Amino acid sequence: MEIKTNIYNIRKDIPKNVKLVCVTKTKSIEEIKQAYSIGERDFGENKVQELLYKYEHFDNDVRWHFIGHLQRNKVKYIAGKVYLIHSLDSVRLLNEIEKRYSEKGRIANVLIQINIGREKNKTGLFIEDLDELLKHCEKCSNVKVKGLMAIIPKGDEKSCSMHFRNMKHIFDELKENEFNNINMEILSMGMSGDYKIAIDEGSNMIRIGQGIFGKRIYDKGGV
Repeated sequence: MEIKTNIYNIRKDIPKNVKLVCVTKTKSIEEIKQAYSIGERDFGENKVQELLYKYEHFDNDVRWHFIGHLQRNKVKYIAGKVYLIHSLDSVRLLNEIEKRYSEKGRIANVLIQINIGREKNKTGLFIEDLDELLKHCEKCSNVKVKGLMAIIPKGDEKSCSMHFRNMKHIFDELKENEFNNINMEILSMGMSGDYKIAIDEGSNMIRIGQGIFGKRIYDKGGV
């Protein structure tokens, strides 16, 4: 019951225009089904193997989000199975997604991940490299950019607000321009500890794991 209660409480906190992605990494099928049973359909995974395992246990009405670093040699396994890839961060990865989705005759909906805090230990694109990636995205036939994603550095409320505000500024600037294959519809930012701040600064998609399922136990998950 705790999982369901957590979801109810989060949903009371967030506006209707904000999409909740339940981050299910390391969580069991049974735990995910508790969220599913009360209407949740957007689930996020950060490892391809774990996503594929869980994909087989749910109906096609589930929208799987890939939220982790995506290795190019793993793209072929998720092509056509993922609703939204949150972590496009290089031209090389873009080319691989375009290739694999083209082979299957499918469209990949993606978010560009920005390393807004310029952290060396995190993936994501530095802002100065964004224009080049956008130019390559415009040439694609099977990749559609739907917005931006960020994982911000840990910090106090003031620093969190600053990073989220910077992301919203980038998002709004891009939204004012006309691109081919690029529409700024989704701003995915905010997790269990900071989603309220993220929403205040303009996020319309939040990714919550521990706030729903509790602390992660890394020997669970069925794989």
